[in-house]
Amino acid sequence: MLFAVVLVGAGLTVGPAGANDAKVFDDGGVALDSHQHGGQAGRLDAGGKDVKLIGKGRVDNARPGVVSDVGVLGDYAYMGAFNSDPCEGGVYVMDISNLRNPHQVGFIAASPGSFVGEGVHPIRMRTPAFSGDLLSYSNEVCTNATAPPAVGGATLVDVSDPLHPVVLTNGFGAVEPGVTTRARTVHSTFMWQTGSGRNSKVYIVLPDSRTPMLPIFDITDPRHPVQVIDIDLPQMFPQILQTGVDLDTVFFHDVVVRQQGNRQLMLLSFWDAGYVVLDVTDPAHPRYVADSDFTFPDPQLLETNGLALGPEGNGHYAEFVDNRKYILATDEDFGPTRVRVVGDDGGDFRAVQAGSAQLPTGGSLSGTAIFVGLGCNASPPEPAPATGGPYVALVERGGCGFTEMAANVESRGYAGTVVFNRTGPAGGCGALVNPSVVATKPFFFVNRLAGLSLVDAEAGYDEAACQASSARLPVAVGTVGDDVTLAATFDGWGYLHLFRNETGKLTELDTYAVREGMDPAYATGFGDQTVHEVAVSKQRPHLAYVSYYNAGFRVISVRNGKINEVGRFIDEGGNNFWGVQVIQRGVNEYVLASDRDFGLYVFKYTGNR
Repeated sequence: MLFAVVLVGAGLTVGPAGANDAKVFDDGGVALDSHQHGGQAGRLDAGGKDVKLIGKGRVDNARPGVVSDVGVLGDYAYMGAFNSDPCEGGVYVMDISNLRNPHQVGFIAASPGSFVGEGVHPIRMRTPAFSGDLLSYSNEVCTNATAPPAVGGATLVDVSDPLHPVVLTNGFGAVEPGVTTRARTVHSTFMWQTGSGRNSKVYIVLPDSRTPMLPIFDITDPRHPVQVIDIDLPQMFPQILQTGVDLDTVFFHDVVVRQQGNRQLMLLSFWDAGYVVLDVTDPAHPRYVADSDFTFPDPQLLETNGLALGPEGNGHYAEFVDNRKYILATDEDFGPTRVRVVGDDGGDFRAVQAGSAQLPTGGSLSGTAIFVGLGCNASPPEPAPATGGPYVALVERGGCGFTEMAANVESRGYAGTVVFNRTGPAGGCGALVNPSVVATKPFFFVNRLAGLSLVDAEAGYDEAACQASSARLPVAVGTVGDDVTLAATFDGWGYLHLFRNETGKLTELDTYAVREGMDPAYATGFGDQTVHEVAVSKQRPHLAYVSYYNAGFRVISVRNGKINEVGRFIDEGGNNFWGVQVIQRGVNEYVLASDRDFGLYVFKYTGNR
């Protein structure tokens, strides 16, 4: 019989198991790091090379997008339950003692209203306060779940007996002073242990995918986590930023910590700020070691398509590879079509498009921008002028959801909607979000500076001042702005970067993308061709195992500063992979991969490269 551990408020109940990307904002916006996977019927052809499918196990409530990350310890794998419909987050417990027959044996439910993203991490720890197997998982808040019992932060579970898990601490984490008593939402977790015996310490880091903060907790006693730091990393180390190049969405997304000699090195993925290496041997005083900048022009797009466009950032995940000679990093890009909004005075900004009437590759929309305010039912926009045009409605984010804005704008004769970001922290100002919207005319989102520029109000803009403000746009509703053109260009899906592991600025050596990821023919209709995570072989450290979404499972070799694909697998009916982990059984190495729509896959690479 399966078990289920269910958190109810602060209590714990046990009963039989049954049916069980990203910050989601109240207006339907989703931070661009969010994982809006699946939903497209098309798939790449099944097939493989030098990869053997050993076994696979379906979770008991499998449906599109329900599974997230995977972690493994001993004979058990743990997979996150993501924000799907209905949102019932938690952790699936899979028995992998027989790799040919992995199967679910339990479910650890998150607090109602919370779900689990990339932070599924089990370790075996031994400290004076606790000895056994400890599982950490992240808590994000389901759409519209704004009040208790939903929790943020992380949860620690004693899984020394995986069939009888015990929750030790639920929903702990860094809190925004004066904003809420609930811990900030957390998208990932990573634990590491230092020392031995009485000097042993265990720490956890909690990326939250909304802010540039770096929170670390001491969990040597996992029943009583103690905050060590919660620092603004770009403020402490401003050299990690690439300013003035449209790489302004900066937040802490994912992380690993690896021991190198006597040092503990933290490898952080910081979205548009790239990848950062810190020495956290003393977690209370992190020391800068190295960081990356994204290369101009985008090297993969230039190589495969001959297009000289700037990079999009999206630094998602990274690992040390080939005995730490290199850093292999993923950029996660779900938008293969880039939209630029250009004003008649030369302003040029990136836009995100949403809704069902998106511009195709090569398509464009031109018109005169008119500021219409919030565009909500409470203050609907004035009709577009009867003469001239076409006209594009410029809308300030806030006050209502994106679908409400779109409906009001479209009913008043505008050719399209451009929403610019609000002031304030946590997704405002320079950040871009991916609007969840029902719109029958072109609908776009731009950052606040772009919106100000379109009505010639950008003078003196300061990002820090914007994030500390709650002011609205200082121009009158009805102000006629620039003549604007929004144009769509194919710029590919997310791919892999290879850097030399060194101090200071990291040197980019090579990039790799699946063929379909750089082919405009696969921009729509075949699912998401972007990369997600990597795991490094324990036996052959130049090999890495890569989870793509609908582009399947890939094996790559890193030698002499070059990336080469040496294996691949896509199942009949397609795949939608998220997490990937390496295990060893005897002399054999296997790879576990979590499929978002199904459950767990077990692979063995059979090649000799």
